[in-house]
Amino acid sequence: MLASIAHRTPPRSYGPWEQVASTLAEGLVALGHDVTLFATAESRTTARLHAVAPRGYEEDPTLDAKVHECLHVAAAFERAAEFDVISNQFDFLPLSYSRLVRTPVVTTVHGFSSERIVPVYREYDRTAHYVAISDADRHPDLGYDATIHHGIALEQFSLVLEPGTYLLFLGRISPDKGTHAAIEVARRAGLPLVIAGVVQDERYFAERVAPLLGPGVTWVGAVEPHERDALLGGAIALLHLIAFAEPFGLAVVEALATGTPVVARRLGSMPEIIRDGVTGVLVDGVDQAVDAVARVPLLQRAECRRDVEERFSAARMVADYARLFAGVAAGAPAVSRSSRASRPTVAKPTERSLTP
Repeated sequence: MLASIAHRTPPRSYGPWEQVASTLAEGLVALGHDVTLFATAESRTTARLHAVAPRGYEEDPTLDAKVHECLHVAAAFERAAEFDVISNQFDFLPLSYSRLVRTPVVTTVHGFSSERIVPVYREYDRTAHYVAISDADRHPDLGYDATIHHGIALEQFSLVLEPGTYLLFLGRISPDKGTHAAIEVARRAGLPLVIAGVVQDERYFAERVAPLLGPGVTWVGAVEPHERDALLGGAIALLHLIAFAEPFGLAVVEALATGTPVVARRLGSMPEIIRDGVTGVLVDGVDQAVDAVARVPLLQRAECRRDVEERFSAARMVADYARLFAGVAAGAPAVSRSSRASRPTVAKPTERSLTP
């Protein structure tokens, strides 16, 4: 399991890629599989830990990201012969090592940060096993073995049946996450807003967010897991007014797990995750979002939790990956763009996938 080393696995606060890698590694170990996790040295896992980077480079500015990423990826591929499958939860760089080893590599595509990285995925399309994290994020130039939605550890989130008194924004503070839009919606709805998350765009924060902080609009910074649970469960609704086609959105599922409905822009994976009118409201702009906030109290918070239990549990995600890994280890060919029309895009369940 090759995790990102931007943060610790699992992350202390922000770090969705590291969180997915952690959830998957722990779940596979619980099923009895022998897992080696390549992550930072301070990572916490029941798997075997192999570490090159002492800490996450986003948390320690003295570390050179490129240097440690190169050493980190190389360490995994130098040991490739020891493994049946390499699960790449890192990004596109490990693909450039994949033809140098016999061990199959399954790459989870956590979204495309830019169209400039697509040529790497396209180059390895015929030999790489790709997993999409939502149908919305499937690139037309690539073939995918499966779409596997992220899952969360439900025991980390408490169902709160009675809504709180504030709206919540939780995520990176950047233009594409729509922090400023959340502030406008909260003010027009006459409700306080709590903003939680790391500042990714300093200029945006200084110009579009900081001047609006004050009575009714509070920024609490990044939050740790126990704080996250309480904050999500205490909200009337999560405002997820993104300005880009988000590949997934863990915060959305986490909010639903606490019973908190989500008001989200109808972009990217949001229509896959949110059941419009049941677990949240999909909108096309600020005006609709203001109206949606007024409708949120009509939604059943218990239904939000039930939907996550059925569709977005860690157990479901781990089982999906276990089936896929079993097939790949048994020699299933990669689904390239040229072959995808005649190949299934979901892994077939087998007894072997659930036990080592």
